[in-house]
Amino acid sequence: MHWLWVFVIGLVVGVVAKLLTPGKDPGGFIITAIIGIAGSLLATWVGQQLFGWYQAGQSAGFIASVVGAVVLLLLYHLVKRKST
Repeated sequence: MHWLWVFVIGLVVGVVAKLLTPGKDPGGFIITAIIGIAGSLLATWVGQQLFGWYQAGQSAGFIASVVGAVVLLLLYHLVKRKST
């Protein structure tokens, strides 16, 4: 049941990040969920390693997860623009 919630929250985070990021974004709802989950993991890692915001076992909140997903989408746009 935990992984189902991870996917659902990742999907919501990914959708919000896509709405906030200008330009054409990759994929359908599965890619959107993966971007949201990856953004949450990125935000958790940055918060733990660089800033000490989260302890071991804690994860990033919704807003930090959206910020992480937006960062990943912006990186995607930079890589896509250079490769074309």
